[in-house]
Amino acid sequence: MSAESSTAFRVAGVRLATAAAGIRYSGREDLVLMELAPGTQTAAVFTQNAFCAAPVTLARQHLNVTSPRYLLINSGNANAGTGARGLADARACCALVADQAGCAANQVLPFSTGVIGEYLPVARIGTALPPLFQGLRADAWEAAARAIMTTDTQPKLVRRQFELNGHRATLVGIAKGAGMICPNMATMLAFVATDLAIAEGPLRSSLNTAVASTFNAISIDGDTSTNDACLLAATGALGNPLLEDGDPKGLAIWQQVLDDLCLELATAIVRDGEGATKLVRVAVREASTCDEARLVAETIAHSPLVKTALFAGDPNWGRILAAVGRAGVVGLDIDRVTIWLDDVRIVAGGGRDPDYREEHGARVMAQDSFKIEVHLGRGSAELRMLTCDLSYDYVRINAEYRS
Repeated sequence: MSAESSTAFRVAGVRLATAAAGIRYSGREDLVLMELAPGTQTAAVFTQNAFCAAPVTLARQHLNVTSPRYLLINSGNANAGTGARGLADARACCALVADQAGCAANQVLPFSTGVIGEYLPVARIGTALPPLFQGLRADAWEAAARAIMTTDTQPKLVRRQFELNGHRATLVGIAKGAGMICPNMATMLAFVATDLAIAEGPLRSSLNTAVASTFNAISIDGDTSTNDACLLAATGALGNPLLEDGDPKGLAIWQQVLDDLCLELATAIVRDGEGATKLVRVAVREASTCDEARLVAETIAHSPLVKTALFAGDPNWGRILAAVGRAGVVGLDIDRVTIWLDDVRIVAGGGRDPDYREEHGARVMAQDSFKIEVHLGRGSAELRMLTCDLSYDYVRINAEYRS
């Protein structure tokens, strides 16, 4: 979390509240209600997993017909793999919120995270709703960031303030995720809000752009969840002239701020990876296309052999070389490939760099953060990803997840 006090995290037009509903955890808050002011514009992206969770299905349906006024987020139970009953439970939760709020049920978006295959305790959630509505306040972002955690060890909460067309705007985001993290939308939950007024098209486009280079460019374990979602809300409470396609300079400023905030959240997710001890930036350059660069970066970032070597601090460069070679790049000229650990070149001319020394690689890999960089020698496209090591604790955490 940022060093700023929790009271600094406010977005005009957004109120939040948290409660301990006993969904799975005992003695901790696990339910969040987020209220969005009337007129708020929203955009969202969701998991591409074919077994998407009931709340994902319902949130997509609701977004297609109206703008949300409330978000209901629970941790501890994914409400995924629960069939028709799971969908009915998600609908029931939306109806309960709507009854309390006096809005339509399709103006409520449900989000869930936690164990797959168990039914949602709708009655417990219903009991927790009245105090949630009574407790809505503008400065509850930190509490919300904690309440959506599952195996996370710390909340992920980021704020930006920036000047745009003579107005000082605010952007705040929270996220959760520490395991089952692999790019295929935004493998986690994230909720981002601004007080800017932004037109629907640019809002959606800016979110897609930001997600592509941040949440969709991280990997902890190569597994994509059934519940992934990232929502962006623009309340318009700042009173600025509507940011539209006709203002390319304003949109560029907005995009940079949004990208920067999402990257900080994405980095926090990888740094907090289950059992992780190292944050590793994978950069692939000189590819013929961005897709080719992504193919190589993902192969390195997902490789269990590379990730266990990272944990050991073992400069076993052969594992990285092998990952590049099996990535599926057609016609790869290995003599043109170079691979680096930070400033140490480990591979050149089709094999080990003649100037490479094991102690140089070990020095880099002893750090808790460093970069693996690959130059393919095929073009000018490039791509960056974030990954982490794979430790003993990752196995323990996931072996005991349902205990």
